[in-house]
Amino acid sequence: MSRYVALIDGEPGAYGVTIPDLPGALGMGDTVNDAITSAMEGARLWVETTIERGEPVPLARPIENLRNDPDVIEALRDGAMLASVPLIVDTGRTVRINLSLDAGTVTAIDEAASARGLTRSAFLVSAAREKIAHEA
Repeated sequence: MSRYVALIDGEPGAYGVTIPDLPGALGMGDTVNDAITSAMEGARLWVETTIERGEPVPLARPIENLRNDPDVIEALRDGAMLASVPLIVDTGRTVRINLSLDAGTVTAIDEAASARGLTRSAFLVSAAREKIAHEA
């Protein structure tokens, strides 16, 4: 999984995210965590579109290199902050895995999934993506 450095600006209730290495990949949200989650989706869509066009996906530059980028310097001077945005690109290929979980946890997962109209697998994928986003 790649991680791209992003710029977050705004204020509570209105945060925006840009990813300098993926021009046009954006995110927004009421909180920083919501904005990062949105930026993950924006990055994924940007990369999938780029691949479909047969174009190369830019590598994530190290933060040290980005700190010397004039546009990044200006954004930081204007109050933006840096964040890490994980890139998870769906391959369209599912993989069966075997998990061992406590029966009570499985029951709780199934109830939460059902309440959201999701399958157990879809719920677990959603929870994993959210956890990855919030640890960024």
